[in-house]
Order: sequence, then C-alpha cells, then structure tokens
Amino acid sequence: MAGQIDFISSIGHSCPLCGHLDCYRKIPPYWRYALELFPQFKKDRVPIARFLCRKLRRTFSLLPLQLIPYFQYTLSAVVGALFLGWGYWQMGFQGFWGASGEVDPESLVTPWLVAFWLAVILQGLRRGHPVLRRWYDLTGIRSLKRVVLWEEAAGYFLALGLHPKICWVPLLMDLMGRYSRATKQFLFGTPSQQRASLRP
Repeated sequence: MAGQIDFISSIGHSCPLCGHLDCYRKIPPYWRYALELFPQFKKDRVPIARFLCRKLRRTFSLLPLQLIPYFQYTLSAVVGALFLGWGYWQMGFQGFWGASGEVDPESLVTPWLVAFWLAVILQGLRRGHPVLRRWYDLTGIRSLKRVVLWEEAAGYFLALGLHPKICWVPLLMDLMGRYSRATKQFLFGTPSQQRASLRP
C-alpha cells in the first residue's frame, strides 16, 4: 500500500497473461482475510496487489508467499497446526482431533480441516518433489499408498529442515521464496489460472 514494492522485479516486463511487453498496469488491490493461529489467533484483512492486462482486459494478482491460494489461514498457521497433529500422531493418536483442540476455538479449526490441510500440503510437496530434491536430500521420502500420511509429511518436514522445536517459520518462508523464484508457481494450493484450466 506504501508503493515501495518493485513489482516489475517479481513479474518482469512481459505481461503474464498475454506475453506482451509493458502491457499490464497496477490497479487498486483487493482485500482478503488472513487468519493466523500462532502464537495466538488473529484475523486480519490484507491487501492483495492486482494488475490489469491492457490487451486482454483481464486482471491478475500477486499473492504474498505467506498465503496459500484460496486459503484464509496463513501458511504458517497450516504448517503449525500440522506440527501439532504430527505430535499427537507420534503419541499414538490420529492427530487431527488433537491438533484442532490445541488452537483457539474462535479460529474454527476442525479435525476435518486439519486432515484437509495435511492432504493439500502433501499434494504440494509431492508435486514439487522434483524441484525440491535439487536442494534437499529427499531420498528417505516414501509416498507409497501403504505409508501413513503423517509419516510421509514428517519425512518431508525433516528433510526440509522444518521441526516444531526450532524457529521454523523463516526457513519455511525461505523455502517458499526459493521455490517460487525457480518455478514461478506456488508450492501449495491451486491458483486461479490453474483452476480455470481444470474446468470442463
């Protein structure tokens, strides 16, 4: 909102929608909610940078790395909840109920939501596996059908250097930035341009 971000360095001079040089222009942002769970529940409205392709008259936006496309909860909230679930799973529980019970009831996190988050995070890690293995040793990751999802997630987290007992958020953000710069994609979630291609 202060106009201090160099969007051209992120987007480039070519319009991501039509490919023409210097075609897009910045337009007013839209606002969306971002829900954080740790260290306490917080619900904020954040501005999302938006741009207009002059040729196609379509808009596109830049979502900050801290957010997952179409998720109200932040990436650190999702991963933090999964760390809680992982801890309960290590104690012999399913993990989903325990994780949802550890966060503020106002956050409306349910066991089903924690299970959904686990599936989305694993889907992204599996999809990003070929890129991630350039930087991390992922040889111990097992994605077979008989492998428990928590076990697979724990394997990824440990291989990526993410552990609940360390200061893991900066490491996660560094990973997201590195992946995004290398692929021009989000590691987790499905952005609108990929959702459009899924429609019949």
